Amino acid sequence: MLTDRGLPAAVRDVAGRSPVPVDVDLPLAARLPTGVEVTAYYVVSEALANVAKHSRATRATVSGRVRGGALLLEIHDDGRGGADPAGGTGLTGLADRLAVVGGRLSLSSPAGGPTRMRVEIPCAW
Repeated sequence: MLTDRGLPAAVRDVAGRSPVPVDVDLPLAARLPTGVEVTAYYVVSEALANVAKHSRATRATVSGRVRGGALLLEIHDDGRGGADPAGGTGLTGLADRLAVVGGRLSLSSPAGGPTRMRVEIPCAW
């Protein structure tokens, strides 16, 4: 899906398979470099898996735009919050994967929710 139809279609596909309903807002005018799309798809897939597994959310949102030469993604859920990178390898693994391509991850997940993950991936490395 990612190779043939691009990042927005691939994200809609993974969102459609999530047990938690996911709204997707990812209007990209053109294809991004392959490495950017692959990294973004991996991050969204893992983030949505975490939402389904840990958050007790009833709804999630994936949104993204290209601004200032970077893809900015946000994954938000209305779950219980409390996500902690020190609590396991999942969030640390996402941050490490992003760091390899010069990207960054920031997380807001207070106890009681909601959780908001913001990702920035440079479009040219």
